[in-house]
Amino acid sequence: MYKIVVETMREIRRKEKTITNQDEIKEILLNKKYITLALAKDNIPYIVTLSHGYDMIKNCIYFHCANKGKKIDYLNSNNKVWGQAIDDFGYLEGKCSHAFKTAQFEGKVSFVTDFNEKRHALTLMINQLESDPKAVIEKQLKESAIKKVTIGRINIENLSGKFNLE
Repeated sequence: MYKIVVETMREIRRKEKTITNQDEIKEILLNKKYITLALAKDNIPYIVTLSHGYDMIKNCIYFHCANKGKKIDYLNSNNKVWGQAIDDFGYLEGKCSHAFKTAQFEGKVSFVTDFNEKRHALTLMINQLESDPKAVIEKQLKESAIKKVTIGRINIENLSGKFNLE
């Protein structure tokens, strides 16, 4: 019989590839439009790519979703997640390598019910995603829309970064 040991935030083996500056890691989350989120339910994995808004002050990530579906089922069963945002600089021809910077995070998801926090989350997302956020905010952030949208908040517990540029 094998014993399964779950490790969280294992140190990066190649320490020279670690991004040590927390602000640099946070900038990746702030400047990328998408994150990939790993979920698990009943020992079955599931990944999903989401648009998001990163709140540097609260150190959390917001996302919106339908109020029913596979993602909600998984999160209601197990709110612990692992995620990543990536700056992808492409394959390095002739080197059998890839250039990138990543922000990796571990956290727990909760669902936002407070109206003002929902507005804040949606404003963050729109500002992060749109080239003309003001127009979208004026058009989309109506009280009725805010009340009915489902907003998830990932409270980041661990944050790390890794890079390869050569």
